[in-house]
Amino acid sequence: MTERSPVLSVRGLSVRFLMPGGRRVAAVTNAHFDVAAGECLALIGESGCGKSVLASALLGLLPGNAQTAGEAMLGGLDLLSADERTLARTVRGRLVGLIPQSPAAHLTPVRTVRSQVEETVAALTGVRGRAGVRSAARAAAERAAFPPGHLDRHPHELSGGLAQRAATALALVGDAPLLLADEPTTGLDRDLVDHTVDELRRHIDQPGESATAGRGLLMITHDLAAAERVADRIAVMYAGRIVELADAEVFFGSRGPRHPYSRGLLQALPDRAFTPVPGLPPELGDLPDGCAFAARCGRADDACAALPPTAGGVACHHPHPAPVTSEEPSRGVSEDVGA
Repeated sequence: MTERSPVLSVRGLSVRFLMPGGRRVAAVTNAHFDVAAGECLALIGESGCGKSVLASALLGLLPGNAQTAGEAMLGGLDLLSADERTLARTVRGRLVGLIPQSPAAHLTPVRTVRSQVEETVAALTGVRGRAGVRSAARAAAERAAFPPGHLDRHPHELSGGLAQRAATALALVGDAPLLLADEPTTGLDRDLVDHTVDELRRHIDQPGESATAGRGLLMITHDLAAAERVADRIAVMYAGRIVELADAEVFFGSRGPRHPYSRGLLQALPDRAFTPVPGLPPELGDLPDGCAFAARCGRADDACAALPPTAGGVACHHPHPAPVTSEEPSRGVSEDVGA
């Protein structure tokens, strides 16, 4: 089977925040991953581990005290070095569709949902004429399960779940090669969660109209059930580092992931052991020299005082055994892990 070329290729992405007194907070450290055309990569991890900071870095939405390093190639464009004009006019909405973590804050408060979706349709698609734009906007709302009867409401009149669906409708307009969904199921009941992730899956499975002829999805989520339903691969982030990259079928299968933290996340699910990961994650401004998970890990020993090696897509001194298989690696799989 022919390997798919990446829509997004991230190498060595790091983000540091400069704080008063010269202190530096390492929010993201040396992230490496690809997102291929037709692929969903789900980025998971506890709150505060750096997932949303990584997403903001890709879109140039970090605050002024942030410093970035590395590269994030979308086609021939490095998102990390692009200027604000390029990001505003070329990237956001056109090359990268965003479902933001706080959708209500991204909707224009003084305009109705209908006017915002219609404006996006007119700006990002070839649809012309009032009737055509109106019909396309309604279709986008239906894809996101946004009720037609609420289209003429303003954002402050929407519940959190409705605002989430409005943001999803906006992100699905156009033919952006990369869809970046930051907690796209927040505030939704289980049926709507399934509907939303299925629609995101359909969106990237459809061939694109652009020259790249394909779309990729980077989904940041706490919802492991949603990740299992839609993702091709899983990236696990802990204390600013991607500690495991794995095929989703293997990750959620009988052998499970290899990193102890990844296993802990799965065992915390109600349909598994329902046992939380012990302890708390370290402060990103005060990380240890070695493995950041060692203080919470039952497999840790003296070797974990040093940064763990990276092998087979997992950064750990004592990973669980790899699955025994004679099959070739899945399409688009990279074994690069930030270490």
